[in-house]
Amino acid sequence: MKRLRCDQTPVWASLKTCFETGGKSLDLRAAFVADAKRFEHFSQQAPHVFADLSKNLIDAATQALLLDLARQCGVEQHRDAVFAGALINSTENRAVMHFLLRKPATAQVAPAQAAIKNVADEWPEVEETRQAMLAYAEQVRAQRHITDVINIGIGGSDLGPQMAVLALAEFATSGQRIHFVSNVDGQELAGVLAHCRPESTLFLIASKTFTTTETMTNAHSAKAWFEAQGGHDIGQHFAALTTNVAAANAFGIQTTFGFWDWVGGRYSLWSAIGLPLAIAIGSTGFRELLAGAHAMDEHFRTAPLAQNLPVRLGLLDVWYRNFHGFDSRSIAPYSSPLRRLPAYLQQLEMESNGKRVDAEGNTLPFDTAPVLWGEPGTNGQHAYFQMLHQGTSVVPVEFIAVKKAANSLPGHHTKLLANALAQAQALMNGKDDRGGHRHFPGNRPSTFLLLEELTPASLGALIALQEHRVFVSGSLWGINSFDQWGVELGKVLAKDLEARLATGDVTGLDGSSAGLLQKIYKK
Repeated sequence: MKRLRCDQTPVWASLKTCFETGGKSLDLRAAFVADAKRFEHFSQQAPHVFADLSKNLIDAATQALLLDLARQCGVEQHRDAVFAGALINSTENRAVMHFLLRKPATAQVAPAQAAIKNVADEWPEVEETRQAMLAYAEQVRAQRHITDVINIGIGGSDLGPQMAVLALAEFATSGQRIHFVSNVDGQELAGVLAHCRPESTLFLIASKTFTTTETMTNAHSAKAWFEAQGGHDIGQHFAALTTNVAAANAFGIQTTFGFWDWVGGRYSLWSAIGLPLAIAIGSTGFRELLAGAHAMDEHFRTAPLAQNLPVRLGLLDVWYRNFHGFDSRSIAPYSSPLRRLPAYLQQLEMESNGKRVDAEGNTLPFDTAPVLWGEPGTNGQHAYFQMLHQGTSVVPVEFIAVKKAANSLPGHHTKLLANALAQAQALMNGKDDRGGHRHFPGNRPSTFLLLEELTPASLGALIALQEHRVFVSGSLWGINSFDQWGVELGKVLAKDLEARLATGDVTGLDGSSAGLLQKIYKK
């Protein structure tokens, strides 16, 4: 669909004026004095997630202009095209329908518009695959002789399920240990295998094409280990999450669960790629995860722009990136179970929106995705918060906290929440020390996302919120958020260099690559 890029809209010039005449000098402390209800005006409840946006560098006038930007860019129409199953992934001629994986089994799906393979066409197979995958998960959970499940994948086939299994460890009831192997560095696989026995281990090979170099290298090594250790019956100890059933069968795998070309890797947790999580928390827990995400889908699909949390966050991201010039965002989950969330969000946002051309292939005259990074609180406070408070760069921080503790240790959770609140307060208010070493400039922005409890449903909602927020900023920037061509070049070059490492041949290489290769090859 043809849509206006943010810098091509009439309101873009107004936003520039707004920034120059007051936006860049807005002081949060003064803003709270001027508006006693600022917290109420800049916070809202969405499904399972409460968001406080009041400590961000925006005011009512800026927010109104940003909402106009969303309207003029056609964000609502673009969103509706996604939910209709239109082929919005233009470079690959694909729909983007991971939302369909989250619909409850009882959902009624209306025929979509303007799509080759629309939502109604895909729905029966989605539900059939989901039921088969969850039935298999329950079967594995009932096999008490299976003590270890090793998921072999990379990227979205690793980051999503690994993050979720850690986040929902409290809900894991099978008693089986879930391991994740992604790196082609053999140390990772060897370290896991050292604690496993072939007769009690199940391997899940997660690769859509069953050709991903890192995954298949680890898969073949795992198979060799299994056989060398006396393992037998590959069909009972290996399953594949792939669309390449023939290749999986040739490997010796009989149990496969597929997914679709309209499911990008970083959006695949909800598909068969989520099998490790389903084994850990059971089919009921997995359906609760999907239900939480579906609730956020419906919020994004139906809420007016001004009360639409993914839209408000996406607009804020554009305001910070293109007007304030903030080039990174720190993710600070004050919840140890969410410790892999920053890494997960790195892929989600930076692979989606780390683009230098728009959907038409035109070079962009502005910056897109910020760098995402972070660590869980309170660890981050003793690592990099010094820079956040007193460094020369302003870095917006996104705090994520959970109201109710998941453990019964006295005092811990109160201290954790107090630290989260204190850090957000200190970033905004600062401390005046007449410019000395103990001076904190303050006026440093943050967003605070609060979950009542960390449950499968609230985690699902939180992840879906972030997915839709990334879609909104990408839509405003006019880019295709659903391809990842930047991943390909290094893979192609690695195949050539792998062969050269066996021979020492440096013909045609640049000087640095040739020098390094010879240094490594030298006996």
